[in-house]
Amino acid sequence: MKFRFNFLSALLTVLSFSIQYAKAQVRLPQLVSDSMVLQRDAKIKIWGWASPGEKIKIKFNGHKYGISTATNGQWSAELPPMKAGGPYAMDISAKNHIIIHDILIGDVWFCSGQSNMVLPMERVKEKYPDVIDSANYPQIRNFFIPTVSDVSKIYDDLPPGKWLAADPKNVLNFGAASYFFAKQIYHKYHVPIGLINSSVGGTPIQAWISEEGLKNISQYADRLTMLKDTAYLNDIKRKTAERKEPDSRPVKITDKGLTGPVKWYDTACVAQGWHKFWLPGYWADQGVRGLNGVVWFRKEINVPASMTGKPAKLFMGRIVDADYLYVNGVLSGSTSYQYPPRRYNLPAGLLKPGKNIIVIRIVNTAGKGGFVPDKPYYVTADGQNIDLRGDWQYKVGQVFPPKNDRDNFIPFSAQNEPTGLYKTMVAPVINYPIKGILWYQGEANTLRPNEYEQLLPALIADWRNKWHEGNIPFIYAQLPGFMEVDYSPTDSKWAQLREGQLKTLSVPNTAMAVTIDAGEWNDIHPLDKKDVGERMALGAEKIAYGDTGLVASGPIYQSAKIEGNKIVISFNSIGSGLIAKGGTELSQFAIAGEDGKYVWANAIIKDNKVIVWSDEITQPLYVRYAWADNPEGANLYNKEGLPASPFTTDTR
Repeated sequence: MKFRFNFLSALLTVLSFSIQYAKAQVRLPQLVSDSMVLQRDAKIKIWGWASPGEKIKIKFNGHKYGISTATNGQWSAELPPMKAGGPYAMDISAKNHIIIHDILIGDVWFCSGQSNMVLPMERVKEKYPDVIDSANYPQIRNFFIPTVSDVSKIYDDLPPGKWLAADPKNVLNFGAASYFFAKQIYHKYHVPIGLINSSVGGTPIQAWISEEGLKNISQYADRLTMLKDTAYLNDIKRKTAERKEPDSRPVKITDKGLTGPVKWYDTACVAQGWHKFWLPGYWADQGVRGLNGVVWFRKEINVPASMTGKPAKLFMGRIVDADYLYVNGVLSGSTSYQYPPRRYNLPAGLLKPGKNIIVIRIVNTAGKGGFVPDKPYYVTADGQNIDLRGDWQYKVGQVFPPKNDRDNFIPFSAQNEPTGLYKTMVAPVINYPIKGILWYQGEANTLRPNEYEQLLPALIADWRNKWHEGNIPFIYAQLPGFMEVDYSPTDSKWAQLREGQLKTLSVPNTAMAVTIDAGEWNDIHPLDKKDVGERMALGAEKIAYGDTGLVASGPIYQSAKIEGNKIVISFNSIGSGLIAKGGTELSQFAIAGEDGKYVWANAIIKDNKVIVWSDEITQPLYVRYAWADNPEGANLYNKEGLPASPFTTDTR
C-alpha cells in the first residue's frame, strides 16, 4: 500500500508539473505563423500568451528583443518597421522554443464581407482556367478565417488557419475577387501581398461592427441591450433549438421514388405517368402550383462511342434547392443547397455507347424549385459535348405539408446579429498591422437599404478606430445588377443600397469599385470576379499607393442643373471623356417632375456632361440613372472603360 501511495503521489506530482509546464508554453495567435506576410513600413507587432511574468526572447532580422508576460498571461512586442522583402525567420524562446519560417514583409489587406468576397477561385475555374494554371505567385499569400460567431464575448484569437501561397492548387481556395486584386497590385508594385479573408455568406453589415461602432444607431444599440440579457438570449436560443425539427421535415421519408419496389433512379424503372418538362426552368412555371417537396426529372440521351470509356463531366447549371444526380442508376453527385454550380465528374466507363439515363431528384422546401435558366447544361467528354437542355420528364415523389405559423419563427443566429462576427472574426485581427481594407457586402441588407448610408460609414469609422492606424484605405465594391429586368422605371431596394454605397465616398480615403455591369440576373454570386478585383485594385492604387493621376473609377455623379425642360448632369472621374458604350444611345436615364413619377428620358453627351429630357416632362426636377435591381443596358462609361455609378438626384 505504501508503494502504491508513493507511486500515485509521484504520478500526481509529474502530472501537476506537466500541467504547469503546459500552461507556461508560449502560444502565438493563428495569424503569427509560418509563411505570414507582415506589413512593411509599419511597426511590427508580435503578441501571444504565456505564464505571468515569463521572460520571452525574440530574434528577428539580426536583432534581439526581450519582454515579460503581464499578470494576465498576455505579452506583446513592437519591432521596428522594415522594407519589403524576405523570406525571414523569427525565433521566439521562453520555456519552449518556436521558430516561424518563411516570413515576408509586404502589404497586408484585410478582406471582408459576405459570400461574394469569399467566393473561391474554385467556383470560377471554368471561367478563368488560364489564370488558375498560371497562378505561380509565392509572394501572394492568403489566410482564410473559418466562420465562427458569438454575441456574448470578444475572442482573443481566430479559429485554426494557415497562410498559403498562390499556386495552381492553393489558389482554388483564395477568394476570387481578392486574388484578382492582389495579382494586379503585385504586378504593378512588386511587393509581397498578404490577404486575410474574413467573410461569411449571407451576413449583414451590422454583424461586423463592434458595440462601440453601433452605439449611435439606435435600432442596433437596442438589440445589443436585449442580447446582453442572459435570460432573453437563452430563451431565443432554446426556441431556435426547438424549431430545428421542422427545418428537417419530413422526418419520415415517403418519397415514392425511393419507397416503391423499383427506385425511380434505377435503369429498370419504366417512366409511366411522367409529365413533360422543358429544362432549364422552374416547375412553378410549367404547370405545378405551390409545390414544395421532392420532384424527379429524367432524360434519355444517346452517347456516341467516342465519348465513352473515358472520364466525363456533367454540368447541370444551378438547381433550387438540393439535388441528387444519377447516371445509369449510379449516384454521381449531390449538392445540399441552391448556390453552388453543379459540376459533377463521371468516372470512365459510366457512360455507355447508345442510350444513357440521367435522373435528378430535387428537394425544395421554399420558393420556386427547378433549374436556373441561362446556365450551362451539358455533358462533356474528350472535347465532345451533348446539350442537356430541352425536353425532360418529371414526376412528383413527395409533397411537403404547408408551413404553419411555427415555421415563421426567425431562428437566432449569432452571425446575423449585431457584433456577432466582429467579436470573433475581426477583433482577433486588429493587433495585426495592415495596408488597407477590402469590403464586398450589401446583399443581406437590401431589405432595409436606407440604413446602409449610416451603417457603412459606421463600419469604416469603427474599424479605423480599432486598428489605430489613422484613415486606413478602405476600398469597397458597389453591388452589381441582379434579378429580373424591369422595362419601366421603378423603385428598387438594390438601387437604394447602391446609393448609400455611393454616398459613402464622402468618407475620406475611400474608393468604390462600380460593378453594375459585372452581375448576372439569375445568380447572386456572379462569376465575373476579375472586373471586381481589378477595379478594387484601381481604387487601392490611387488612395493607398498614391497614384493620384490614375483614373480609378467610372463617372461619379457630381451635380445637376435644370435648364428649361432639360437637366444637365456633371460628373467626376470622367477620365478622357464620357462615352455611351457600344456607340449606341445612352440608356437607363429616367426623369421626373414635382410628382416624382419617372419616365424614360432621352440623354446625350455634350461637353462631357449628360443632358437629360423627356417631352412628357416640361418642368423636370429629378433624374435617375441605372435605378433598378438589374439595369440592363446601362451604358454610360468613361473612355477608360469604367462604368458610371448608378445615382439619383432625388433627395426627398
